[in-house]
Amino acid sequence: MQKTDQSYLNFLEKPDFADILTNPILDIAARFWETDRYDAFKVCYRSMRIIDDLVDDQKAGGHQLTLDEKKQLEHIIVSWTDNFSKGNRTDDFQTALLDIKDTFQIPLWPWVRLSKAMIYDLYNDDFKSFLTFLRYSEGAAISPASIFMHLIGVSKNDSGYSVPVYNIRTAARHLALFSYIVHIIRDFQKDQLAGLNYYALNQLEICSVQKDELRNVAEGGVISCNVRNLLGEYYKFASYYRKQARKTIDSILPLLEPRYQLSLEIIYSLYNQIYKRIDTKNGIFSESELLPTAEEVKSQIDMTIAAFNEKK
Repeated sequence: MQKTDQSYLNFLEKPDFADILTNPILDIAARFWETDRYDAFKVCYRSMRIIDDLVDDQKAGGHQLTLDEKKQLEHIIVSWTDNFSKGNRTDDFQTALLDIKDTFQIPLWPWVRLSKAMIYDLYNDDFKSFLTFLRYSEGAAISPASIFMHLIGVSKNDSGYSVPVYNIRTAARHLALFSYIVHIIRDFQKDQLAGLNYYALNQLEICSVQKDELRNVAEGGVISCNVRNLLGEYYKFASYYRKQARKTIDSILPLLEPRYQLSLEIIYSLYNQIYKRIDTKNGIFSESELLPTAEEVKSQIDMTIAAFNEKK
């Protein structure tokens, strides 16, 4: 299509972002979608947040769950997943979610893997190794990203929707891991103050860092060279997945309609904005340092849209 005909880019008359610039980045990106897909995304994302928050809200603040409490929460998660897997319409929300799953032909495994990750969370306060963290991320990060990748890849036809022509897990993996690791560095202060630790024990050992040192830094204490080395290692991990994510995005963009191409560019751009704020040599890793303001997020969105429009 020639650049003089911009009708296919009408979605660039973007929604008013004034009230949602502090929302999750996936939600911001999905605002460019058609209404039915965006509504489907909201319900799917909410279902995953419910499972995730069920565990995180209990552990935040250092609350120590008893074994009975852990088993009770595990039973809730397993029961929900089992009912969902069997198509049991236990309430209005479950009914809406199942309808969306069926309409858009979304596979079941993202919810199953997320549930396994949250059960891991219940019984573990740490990750023994970075490999353990990556396995956990299959559910905690790659699962929701895969649903996003599924919804941008389905094709509408007379009989409904056809599944994406690419493997959604492969398409989601690198971008999800880049986003998740950047997210962990960005939320270093908030997570540590809430008693949550996402830094693998073997990485702490390699860098000669004790867990209480991380809490001390989050509280404004002196940042040792060892802590900087630890965060520097995670920055390297983020750098690797950032490069891989760019390659993956470029490979699937030709398979997508423009509005869905843009939504991927928005995700990459907004996490890249945070990535560029990370200063492992001189930064203090505070929330105010690493979290862009609403005005900065809006500016980044505007620049991404302008660059995207220029390419078209």
